[in-house]
Amino acid sequence: MRHSWRLLLFRNHLRSSFRTPGYSSPHHFQFQVNSSPSLSSLRSLSSLHTLSGQAAHFSGRIINFINSKNPITYSFSSEPLVEPEKDPDHCSLVCDIFTKFTDADLINKELELNSVVITNEIVLKVLKSLNSSPVVARRFFHWVLERDSEKLSSKAYNLMVGMVGANGPMEEFWDIVETMKKKGYGVSKGARDRVVKKLEEEGLKDDLEKLKGVFASGSVDNSVEKIGLRISRIVRNNVWGDEVESQIKDLNAVFTSDLVKIVLDNLAMEPVKVLIFFRWIEEDGLYKHDETTYNAMASVLGREDCIDRFQKVLDEMKSNKYELDLETYVKVFERFVKRKMIKEAVDLYEFAMAGANKPSVHCCTSLLKKIVVSKELDMDLFSRVVRIFVGNDNALTNSTLDALLKSLTSVGRYGECNKILKEMKEGGYVPIGNMQSKIVSGLVNAGKTDEVGEFVDSLKESDGNLDYKAWASLIQRHCASGDLEKASECFQKMVEKGGASNTGYVFESLINAYCCKKRAIDASKLLHDYVTHKQLKPWHTTYKALINKLLIQGGFKDALNVLDLMKSHGFPPSVDPFIKHVSKQGTGDDAVAFMRAMTVKKFPSTSVVIRLFEAFFKAGRHSEAQDFLAKSPRYIRNHADVLNLFHKMQPGKDTAASATLAV
Repeated sequence: MRHSWRLLLFRNHLRSSFRTPGYSSPHHFQFQVNSSPSLSSLRSLSSLHTLSGQAAHFSGRIINFINSKNPITYSFSSEPLVEPEKDPDHCSLVCDIFTKFTDADLINKELELNSVVITNEIVLKVLKSLNSSPVVARRFFHWVLERDSEKLSSKAYNLMVGMVGANGPMEEFWDIVETMKKKGYGVSKGARDRVVKKLEEEGLKDDLEKLKGVFASGSVDNSVEKIGLRISRIVRNNVWGDEVESQIKDLNAVFTSDLVKIVLDNLAMEPVKVLIFFRWIEEDGLYKHDETTYNAMASVLGREDCIDRFQKVLDEMKSNKYELDLETYVKVFERFVKRKMIKEAVDLYEFAMAGANKPSVHCCTSLLKKIVVSKELDMDLFSRVVRIFVGNDNALTNSTLDALLKSLTSVGRYGECNKILKEMKEGGYVPIGNMQSKIVSGLVNAGKTDEVGEFVDSLKESDGNLDYKAWASLIQRHCASGDLEKASECFQKMVEKGGASNTGYVFESLINAYCCKKRAIDASKLLHDYVTHKQLKPWHTTYKALINKLLIQGGFKDALNVLDLMKSHGFPPSVDPFIKHVSKQGTGDDAVAFMRAMTVKKFPSTSVVIRLFEAFFKAGRHSEAQDFLAKSPRYIRNHADVLNLFHKMQPGKDTAASATLAV
């Protein structure tokens, strides 16, 4: 038998066929692709299937192609870490875009914004979905025809010719049929029946006869699809040998890229047989492979049990300067990702990005997400993808980081975000604005407070700084968790890095947190320090709340100090809490101290003094009122309103009036 290398290749195929496609052990495992099969293994395989006329000689050139020189180790795991993400419904999206827009530039822009890749599969789905909208379907068909006619398969043409024949002018129908003939495509029975029905209903006898003539001339039987199916059956149902080659040649088929692609696609589940056929037709001079057929071959071999052969095909494509088309890339990439073959997906991404048909920005984000949710976070792979992406004049964005943070959260790995950020920083990206707040909030929620400090330090190294919202988020979360020391430390860093201006809201949150922990006195010291040494100006509400809490928590003298600072910032002094506290718990000396704390140039106005006296009397503390009066300035003691008040409140007098005095 000639070409005995094909027998060896088929034997290798038998070995791989014993493993169910898509199967992997429930345990993590490794396997090695050796440079050549052992003789004993070949004999073992031959015992499983006895093949007539087996030959013992191998073709060195083909064996070298099939098996790589050096053994390569691959590692796979079948344990899914997270549920696979569902891809967007690009079919519906494409239908909506072509329905809403008629301008080609607008259509291109919308497709690009939504990262839509037009593949053969998408073309078929869209045309089927637009069956009831022939105008939109025609627009889509011609758009694809002008930009990438290779995406229009025989099935796509038949869907279109069926719609046009049933709804459009017959001139257009015959134009499409003529184009199909030139491409070697036949009109399918389904399309024919649909058009025949219309022709019969409208009485178009000439067109009906012409259509019957198309079928009489063998439009269907000799179509490229039918021939491709025949070749596929011959290869699939027989052991490769001279007989198979003879049967294929007896078909007298003219091999084109479309025909070869159909055969390769039909035999996709038997990659070794596909490879035999692929090599044979070129070796026997039946066809010289081009970019289309190489892409079809790559699509078949892009699977876990054919990695070395797949790489060989890519190498040949590169040496022949053939481009990997996006449809092939997307198909193989998704297969790798589904099987957790992340390293292979990165290798493929690198190959595609080096070519003319570069994957979309969305593809980079998707690949980075798969890396961060893998069983082990491989930062080398992450770094590779970032370098490839940025090296092709792309820029990492907030949306990319946002997607990665969500992925980290989904697998409980948010604490690793600093590693991610470090690599993204190498790619020229530094988070700003709301992204900083998201990072800080996520780290705090995950209990990774040390990592927050690392994040802040990394910003400093890159001449950046945490923005106000991020600081506020961090400090408030520390306050909510009761870690006041951490909150104070963060506030100090915030002031050191950005100054004390515009910190009022955050500072009030910090002061309130101290007060809620019954540490109002510590809060007053904190306020005094920042006001005195950092020129911080607290809000009016901060002063009022702190004074009230100090009086409740036994910090009368501290409250007076805060009152003094309050006046220095031009705020009206908080009087009511002091009057309430002094009248019920204070002494005459406390009353004098309060009045002096309110003094700017002289003792406070008589109205404030009278309010305090009235509060003493209402609380039934006449002696404290008398003590306060004795220690007041002379103009207060001799004031008519003060004397009148004390006269009314003398013991034995009708005290009904006193009950109506307002505090």
